[in-house]
Amino acid sequence: MYDLKNKRVNMPALVILLILGAALALSGPALAGEVPDSFAGLASKVSPAVVNIRVTKTIKGGPRGMFGFHGRQQQGPERPGQPQQPDLREFFRRFFGGPGGPGGPGGPPPRGHKQRSAGSGVIVDKTGFVLTNNHVVAEAEEILVRLKEGKEFAAKVMGRDPKTDLALVKIKADKDLPFLPMGDSDKMRVGDWVLAVGNPFGLEHTVTAGIISAKGRIIGAGPYDNFIQTDASINPGNSGGPLINLAGQVIGINTAIVPHGQGIGFAIPVNTAKKVMAQLKEKGRVIRGWLGVSIQPVTKDLAKKFGLSEAKGALVADVFKDSPAEKAGVKRGDVIVSFDGKTVKDFHALPRIVAETPVGSEVKMEVVRDGKRRPLTVTVGELKGQVAKGGPAEKEPASEEMLGLGLQELTPELAKQLGIEGKKGLVITKVAPGGPAAEAGLRRGDVILEAAQKPVSDLKQFKALAGKVKPGEGILLLVQRGDSTLFVVLKMPKK
Repeated sequence: MYDLKNKRVNMPALVILLILGAALALSGPALAGEVPDSFAGLASKVSPAVVNIRVTKTIKGGPRGMFGFHGRQQQGPERPGQPQQPDLREFFRRFFGGPGGPGGPGGPPPRGHKQRSAGSGVIVDKTGFVLTNNHVVAEAEEILVRLKEGKEFAAKVMGRDPKTDLALVKIKADKDLPFLPMGDSDKMRVGDWVLAVGNPFGLEHTVTAGIISAKGRIIGAGPYDNFIQTDASINPGNSGGPLINLAGQVIGINTAIVPHGQGIGFAIPVNTAKKVMAQLKEKGRVIRGWLGVSIQPVTKDLAKKFGLSEAKGALVADVFKDSPAEKAGVKRGDVIVSFDGKTVKDFHALPRIVAETPVGSEVKMEVVRDGKRRPLTVTVGELKGQVAKGGPAEKEPASEEMLGLGLQELTPELAKQLGIEGKKGLVITKVAPGGPAAEAGLRRGDVILEAAQKPVSDLKQFKALAGKVKPGEGILLLVQRGDSTLFVVLKMPKK
């Protein structure tokens, strides 16, 4: 060590420092973990199994949705989404032409407009099965799959699943095709390295690298949301391409982006894709289990009202008539905390667990009712399509200003108008912005069926029940909204 004051070198100390420095240098890669020097070898290995999918289809509507489902020349899923936000106009102008989107100045193309679009896919079997996104091939009239080497094949859709946005197509080749093995998305960790391979904006076999940013993301794309979030660059055209781990295995199918964000992309976990693909390959469609309940989240306020120690599980807001749940003895107000031996952490988890349960199987489930756990046995049914209906009330009588809402007794005529004939309750005709009703999530057109777990059919009865609730505390309401019911806690304003 050099002594500045005495201008001498301490040789033993210098030797120790040199030894420590060498040791740290040697241990550097180990401390850094599995950080590769380059992704070149991995990219070269996996690219031949990634394909370009070109589709000819008739566009029936324009783009919509907060999250872009990114097949090139097509934006937005065919599933319900949030309305397009103003700040997405520039995105559509830049990527799809014209100020408003694909059709030019006025916005999306007119109905019946023929359009060629492009996406990506990954070969998952040497015989030519290609996994991609449903929104890439939905309503396709012609599908062409091009390999990295340049060969093109006409493809046939073997099956599609809009609920998970997955599709399986098949091409016929005269030899075995390069394919990628499927990994285990459950074993992937936040922070693990991944590659995304695809054809963004028609730039074939683009490779980008990043990490897994988060797991289990809910983005409002469908009932089985469970996305992997990554900062590996994903753009329109990457749809259906693989997200790959360092072992060269597919651990996700790239499917969605936040158009106005950077470094935020989403992939369907490959463990979900495996189950869907197996059914599409065998049956051409996905058969899912069905319980027959309408559920909602358990908030802290609802947890207190239902005697729960913590806000977990799925609260049953309604039980469908003649459903497996009704036959098993499930009641409105039950909180489902386990199903088929699996813990129901929140209401998002239950649909996925039930959907993956074989139809016809008899399983155990556990609910919390009146603060006590109760075991039930249910025979799982098959999920069918459900259609909702309903509309807002038109008349606006005197409001309950203290609660920030207007109420009207439900007449037979009004019940018929709302599609809930035979029901009794109070129609919400007005919700004051920023008031207690608005904060509770109540809407104009909702019908209050119960207050404090007692049926209500007139204003006097409701006022009496609400009057017993102390300021700052809440009253539990059962609300009819369309064809469904849900529980809401309406807090009394503090004086």
